[in-house]
Amino acid sequence: MNRIWNSIVGKLWVTILLLVSFVLFIFTVFMLEFLGSYHKEQSEQSLRQTAAAIASIVDDEALNENKLAIISELMTNTMSVLVAKSSNEILYAKQEGVNQQQIQQEIISNRAFQEVFEITEPIVKELILPSNTEKDKKSSYMVLGFPLKGDGELHGAIFIYKNPDAVYQTSKNTTKIVFFAAAVAFILTTVFAFFLSSRITYPLRKMREHAFELSKGRFDSKLETKQNDEIGQLAVAFNQMGRQLKHHLEVINQEKEQLSSILTSMTDAVITFNRDKTILVSNPPAERLLQKWFVTKGLDSTRPIPEELYHMLDHVLNFEDKLDEELELGKSYYSITFSPLYSGNAIRGAVAVIRDKTEETKLEKLKSDFIANVSHELRTPIAMLQGYSEAIIDGVVTSEEEQQDMIRVIYDESQRMGRLVTDLLDLARMEAGHMTLYKETVPLVSVIERMTQKFGQAAKEHEVHLRFESEFTPDSMIHIDEDRIEQVLTNLIDNAIRHTSADGSVTVSILKEQTFAKIQVSDTGQGIPQEDLPYVFERFYKADKARTRSKGGTGLGLAITRNIIEAHKGTITVESGEHQGTKFTFYLPMSE
Repeated sequence: MNRIWNSIVGKLWVTILLLVSFVLFIFTVFMLEFLGSYHKEQSEQSLRQTAAAIASIVDDEALNENKLAIISELMTNTMSVLVAKSSNEILYAKQEGVNQQQIQQEIISNRAFQEVFEITEPIVKELILPSNTEKDKKSSYMVLGFPLKGDGELHGAIFIYKNPDAVYQTSKNTTKIVFFAAAVAFILTTVFAFFLSSRITYPLRKMREHAFELSKGRFDSKLETKQNDEIGQLAVAFNQMGRQLKHHLEVINQEKEQLSSILTSMTDAVITFNRDKTILVSNPPAERLLQKWFVTKGLDSTRPIPEELYHMLDHVLNFEDKLDEELELGKSYYSITFSPLYSGNAIRGAVAVIRDKTEETKLEKLKSDFIANVSHELRTPIAMLQGYSEAIIDGVVTSEEEQQDMIRVIYDESQRMGRLVTDLLDLARMEAGHMTLYKETVPLVSVIERMTQKFGQAAKEHEVHLRFESEFTPDSMIHIDEDRIEQVLTNLIDNAIRHTSADGSVTVSILKEQTFAKIQVSDTGQGIPQEDLPYVFERFYKADKARTRSKGGTGLGLAITRNIIEAHKGTITVESGEHQGTKFTFYLPMSE
């Protein structure tokens, strides 16, 4: 029931019913008033006509039985007649029921009818007289006093009064008819109002359901438009609105997906901040950067970004200015751009684009160091070549023996320059991924042992003990590029012998490590300082910077070694300490 009253159908239905009920009430009141006046006028007219007819019979002649019979015929059951010569003398009276004498006496003696004996116009009055049906009851009568004229003179009056029951019965019947008609009209109006309200509100209910469907994101639903009125036009507008919403939502989703794809594919970190400095949006690089900062800050991680970035953010939010800065945070370098975000004319936050330039900075440093090292490495042999050649050209050296010595130095330095250039080209090809491996399946133990024994003579010359050890059986096979692995061992063993003092030892061992062959080259030499270990495999690294050049090193051997091992899908590590010897370990997969 509450649902009906709260619905537009119930409200419209009640509104129509109230309006129709009000109209019916006013109509019934006026109709009853009109019918009451109409019955009164009809009764008065009937009394006048009857009185005139009786007067025409009574005037100028005395009453006899024939005239009385005619008068009786003219009277109806509801009428009573009284013929009086004066207020004291009644000539004829006809009335049915009780209280006849009292009724007649009160009519004649009534002051309102005293003039009827003196004037020529009839008098009509409503009087409260004793009822002719009950003794102790009063009723309202309509009484007509009609003067009698004979020979042009007034000689009495006729009083005709109507039984009130007849008038009341007529009014009652009329009232019943009016109320019955009003009730029928009310019922019909109720049914029609409910039908009309349902008919009108049915498309409105459909529109409401359609609106709920739209609110749930179901834009494919469509309203039927069978009407051409305002409701039909509203349905058409609803359908157009649904299509437009679907189109705009698709455009927004496309733009959102496009923006998300752009943010996701960006290598730079993008972080959007709210006005209260909370993070709203961040892309994957930003998430990784935030995790890195979180780990770095440790327990002091209530603020997710470094303080330097908060200072920049404060500046942007307070001064609505764009900032471009390059910051060094810890051991990392960042290029940071802060830009304000606006909502209308008010600033609502800021967006930060953070580029990690650590690798770029390192590469720039490596590039500078590379150029400096190459220049440094080439400067000495070029200076020696230039100096000795000028000495020979200028004839400074006169003896054949001294000339041969200078020529030998020039040759050695040119050979050293050639090795340096060759190593640089090899390293460049390896780092560019252009190195080709010619792998073959070879016996592991015999190949590594042969490469080791190749340095037996050099070890004797340096008074160093060279040993070989293996946990593998002689028939163990491995798939490698033999020449490249020999280049690796040559670099490692040669470095070990050159940096090991007399009576020291260099050991080459092959160990089993799951599916890998673990090859170690260890020595008892001077070792490498701990602070230099992270840079061992970089270009131009030299453990003994004072003696290496004299021993013919280029500083590129270990960098080449690492690239060869990684090309074989292996790894290489170093363990060392100053004056504790050095151990290089590399792993080669036994099968691929």
